[in-house]
Amino acid sequence: MGGICFFNTAQAWGGGEKWHFEISKHLHQKGYNVFVFAHAKSVLLQKLIEVQIPSAGVSISNLSFLNPFQYLKLVRLLKTHQFDTIVMNLSRDVKVAGPSAKKAGIKRIIYRRGSAIPIKNSFLNRYYFKNVLTEVLANSMATQKTVLENNASLIAEEKITVIYNGIKIEAEAEERPPNEIFTLINLGRLEYQKNQRFLIKLAAELKKRQLPFKMLIGGEGSLKKELEDSIKQFNVENEVELVGFIEKPLRFIAQADVFLLSSFWEGFGYVLAEAALCKKPIIAFDTSSNPELVIDGKNGYLVPENNMIVFADKIEELFKDPKLGKRLGETGSQLVLKNFDKDKQLRKIEEYLVHA
Repeated sequence: MGGICFFNTAQAWGGGEKWHFEISKHLHQKGYNVFVFAHAKSVLLQKLIEVQIPSAGVSISNLSFLNPFQYLKLVRLLKTHQFDTIVMNLSRDVKVAGPSAKKAGIKRIIYRRGSAIPIKNSFLNRYYFKNVLTEVLANSMATQKTVLENNASLIAEEKITVIYNGIKIEAEAEERPPNEIFTLINLGRLEYQKNQRFLIKLAAELKKRQLPFKMLIGGEGSLKKELEDSIKQFNVENEVELVGFIEKPLRFIAQADVFLLSSFWEGFGYVLAEAALCKKPIIAFDTSSNPELVIDGKNGYLVPENNMIVFADKIEELFKDPKLGKRLGETGSQLVLKNFDKDKQLRKIEEYLVHA
């Protein structure tokens, strides 16, 4: 068989980059012909080089699809490697690498969609989905739904495959002694999507209720300064701490009594699977893919988006009843073990990419 090309030009490290790294590494270790194009200054490329996965740095912007020289250069590169399959992760990559792959004669041109945001029904999107892409790989049912939300005929529904992200079960977090103070944890990039400003307002509401707690927010991002200002504005400097980039997520989440997710949307809430694996009760908004990972009343609670009072009520309920939190956490752990085992999901993706 020919090679499999992974194409991801995001400079920052996120869920999509983690996916590309782990899948390419798995296939490379299994002896498949794999090559990855990544942003020349990205964390992804650094990690690929460290584990000696064949790769190369490229630089693409949102307007690169208008540059014929960029297009022709990519066609030559792709032809050199004789790929059968290409998997792209960003819409801008679809616009450049997609047509280049078609010109290079690549049979399977796959858009790996990891964001549960409806795709705009634009002329360009209609063109790429109907004339360039052969398939879409979605990371959740919610993501699958949003592909066709604005245009039911954008691409044939049978060409959209859903394979959930997996989580390394062996990496289950160690049990910890009870916290001296009730601890709430959130982990995610400090960006609009993750909506951590809601959590800071939530902290002010909990403080008003005289609930003793500590809230730790892990992650880096462009809104760090704005969030720091909000912490001061709402007078919760003693309750809320921005702890920065988290190298070992499970160890960080293991500190929690309750895990909080305030995101407006998630393609696949990987961090929710991690929290469940750590046996933590979860409170999240009833939106996008969250209901696929949080079963309301079973392993946590789903609340209406941005509903401060209900969110705070659920936290208070778990504060008053530690046994309830423990029971929800145990159920969540079993949910992950059953549905999101990483080895099983890797085999599904291998089957999809290699044998389909």
